[in-house]
Amino acid sequence: MHDLIIIGGGPAGLTAAIYALRANKSVLVLEKETFGGQITFSPKVENIPGFTALSGNEFAERLVDQALSQGAECELAEVLSVEGGKDREPFIVKTDMGDYEGRAVIIATGAKHRTLGLPKEEEFIGNGISFCAVCDGAFFRDQVVGMVGGGNSALQEAVLLSGLVKKLYIFQDLPYLTGEKKLQDELFGKDNVEILTGVSVEEYLGDSEFEGIRIRHRESGETEEFALSGLFVAVGLVPQNEPFTGLFSLNEYGYADVNEFCRTETPGVFVAGDCRSKRIRQVTTAAADGAVAAIAACDYIDGR
Repeated sequence: MHDLIIIGGGPAGLTAAIYALRANKSVLVLEKETFGGQITFSPKVENIPGFTALSGNEFAERLVDQALSQGAECELAEVLSVEGGKDREPFIVKTDMGDYEGRAVIIATGAKHRTLGLPKEEEFIGNGISFCAVCDGAFFRDQVVGMVGGGNSALQEAVLLSGLVKKLYIFQDLPYLTGEKKLQDELFGKDNVEILTGVSVEEYLGDSEFEGIRIRHRESGETEEFALSGLFVAVGLVPQNEPFTGLFSLNEYGYADVNEFCRTETPGVFVAGDCRSKRIRQVTTAAADGAVAAIAACDYIDGR
């Protein structure tokens, strides 16, 4: 049995592991896909304190190495459910690779960017397609790029991009933008921004490299191609909380409804990172959550 089982091997989960290990706790980290989380899709990251620049993969590898060097166990497994934990009995974490027992659990499963579900999408993510203008916008300076989405997140990203790129196209499937009017007005006033509403992205162009998109105008049915150096997709996030709905409350968007203390209503269960309700989702805020959740979990394990 482990003192602490951490579900999710992104920055929140791995930071939590490091903090718990330094408190002399035994730690198991379970990850169903890729250790490092969403940041591994970024070819270059320049907003992590202490690093001028490094790739998302390199950052993830350093985090994993740091956790392993302190004694963490890391396993690839998909968690199906978490049971037990009543009256301080061990939690049983059921996975597709077997069951594990722990005295406390941190859920740090993150949130996935909603994709368009088109062919070649996985191939182009991180190689032309991005989900974060803060992370990757500078790589497209003075180039022609597109933004898919018309909500607040998309428009906030578009404002940032408009100050970097030569030309920005915004593609929105609805007949209108849904983001705040102030953001809309700012974008409509920019000479290098063109907004197309009532259009859907039908196809990614390019074979081995991303070259642009083909869109369809919903009203006329006509198609049109755009040559682009990059495409930013901001059509929402999907929190990965499905297996844990009985352990804590969710808000209307499916995020764990917990505050900055990362404690849930189930004693011994904590939530950290992008799967919890929060305004800013960056690697630094995920790591901060991991530290807070780990300290809270250690206090629980120690009976404090």
